[in-house]
Amino acid sequence: MIQCKSAYADATDGDGNRVLVDRLWPRNCPKGSLQLTAWLPDVAPSTELRKAFNSKKISFAQFTVAYRRELAAKPQGWWQLLLLGERGTLTLVFAARDLQANNAIVLAHWLEDELERFAEPSSPVCYLSDFPDY
Repeated sequence: MIQCKSAYADATDGDGNRVLVDRLWPRNCPKGSLQLTAWLPDVAPSTELRKAFNSKKISFAQFTVAYRRELAAKPQGWWQLLLLGERGTLTLVFAARDLQANNAIVLAHWLEDELERFAEPSSPVCYLSDFPDY
């Protein structure tokens, strides 16, 4: 199971492996307070994409497409998250204020899609449908 949780929410026993998926460390959070398994800044959206989304230059839908494109280009950044997700509960920790529209939500959906693709034999993965403007 993959879930998302704010860095400002308390850790619980049900969180399983907690991985911070932001490029920047959350403000006002001492290093030991998050109870993390790992911090993977390279799985976060690029600085340019993050800034464009945070400044409202692009919508969440546009951010999602662009971030999924970045994820497709760098599987080495998220591959180990698949292994953690297969073994048990994986909690993606994020610092965004918006609990419904953030990079962790997009990443969680991405990982769930990837786990489904690996769950049953299929043809090679084609990402063309993820990029309708290509």
